[in-house]
Amino acid sequence: MDIEQFRHAGYQAIDHICDYYYSLQNKPVASQVEPGYLRKALPPAAPQTGDDFKQITEDYHKFILPGLMHWQHPSFFAYFPTASSFEAILGDLYANGIGPNPGFNWSVSPACTELEAVVMDWAAQMLGLEKSFYNSSEVGGGVIQTSASDSALVAIVAARSRYMSQNSEVLVGKLVLYVTTQTHSLGKKAGLVLGLNVRALEVTSEDNYALRGETLQRALTEDALAGLHPFILVATVGTTSSGAIDNLAEIGEITTTRPSLWLHVDAAWAGVSMACPEYRELCLLDDINKFADSFCTNFHKWGLVNFDCSTLWVRERKNLTAALDVTPEFLRSKHGDAGTVIDYRNWHLGLGRRFRSLKLWFVLRSFGVEGFRRYIRQTVARSDMFVSLIRQSSQFKLVTPPCLALSVFRLEPPVPASGSLSLAQMNTLNRFFYARLSTCRDIALTQTDLNGTISIRMAVGAERTSEEHIRRAFEILCKEANATLEEWWPESLDLCK
Repeated sequence: MDIEQFRHAGYQAIDHICDYYYSLQNKPVASQVEPGYLRKALPPAAPQTGDDFKQITEDYHKFILPGLMHWQHPSFFAYFPTASSFEAILGDLYANGIGPNPGFNWSVSPACTELEAVVMDWAAQMLGLEKSFYNSSEVGGGVIQTSASDSALVAIVAARSRYMSQNSEVLVGKLVLYVTTQTHSLGKKAGLVLGLNVRALEVTSEDNYALRGETLQRALTEDALAGLHPFILVATVGTTSSGAIDNLAEIGEITTTRPSLWLHVDAAWAGVSMACPEYRELCLLDDINKFADSFCTNFHKWGLVNFDCSTLWVRERKNLTAALDVTPEFLRSKHGDAGTVIDYRNWHLGLGRRFRSLKLWFVLRSFGVEGFRRYIRQTVARSDMFVSLIRQSSQFKLVTPPCLALSVFRLEPPVPASGSLSLAQMNTLNRFFYARLSTCRDIALTQTDLNGTISIRMAVGAERTSEEHIRRAFEILCKEANATLEEWWPESLDLCK
């Protein structure tokens, strides 16, 4: 493909993307293909001679597009959103199209490093993080990672290194990584990758699935008696299952008495809401600023930036570089040796890195802080509307208090005179209900298990979700609930009327 052929194909690609978004809400939310469909459709080997690009794009629409779930669909309410915007898409296009490079040192493309340092400070300021987290502080700083899992892994590596340097007599096999029973799987996976003991601290429904200080203190005491050494706690602001927020005030007061215990706050989904001042108290911003050694949120979830763009801030950058700086002769540079620039390769596990800050810069500049806040508030308002419909219903009950744009509910119809359902029966009912929902073409939700209670999650985040989409989602829930009850528990239908 020469330059002019690329120009023509590029125009055509933009047209296809625009047409896709015009027709998006008319598409089924989830893919309708069966496992193995693509291997059957494609040749068993790459072509010996190149195919015409027109044929390649036609095959993309014919074979690939049907196998995609449409995460930006206005009726996508599953998992958490992977919000995107045209600005972010264009940012990726420029980053990959003009001067693409691995960006590991300042010297290989100064703009890549310097823009990342600047936009991470912009983002920190927008979220209300204190200045010790800014790159301009030259003490702490921010770096873009691939995902919250990578951010946590980097923080855990840094915390382990710091702990071992302060406690050189401790054997690595005695170290313990703390998570909770509602922490994202990133904690346990980091333990697998690093060969660490992982202890999941119990959280309860009475505390809305938030970790309390007394639970942490009890675990610390027990592990000390067992000769173990907890070195990091991964706390969460906005858990995946229910949006739970760990009690950082109680936790932080304990960590201040144990300076070797690192506190990493994972706010992968909820953190971007702190752009709105009214949500900062809910997300415990003051406690994050006071106690956290590191903090992460994903702009590729609820921040209008397409995947990947996980933002990680650390209070002391030297903890990252002390753990991750490996500098062979061929990576040395004049400014790097002088310490006058950031070499981001020492702030994450890999060497090469993409120019992700460009799309974040495009988004922050195009939307502005007020536009960003307007989007967050809009999605929370849509979620509030859904919550009001659930509360008015006789069929559904909220399982946990709503958190921002996430609500957790279950099918729980009135109890007939013949008697109530046990928890096991109610769980079976809701599994049956969710099985019906998962076959629907025009909506996507996910289920979860909250300490033995099977529930359904509704996460609003798509920029194009309107009030009409929320009403339509509730209508589908009611329709499928009635069908479920008719088959599973017909007595309850009369009580729902």
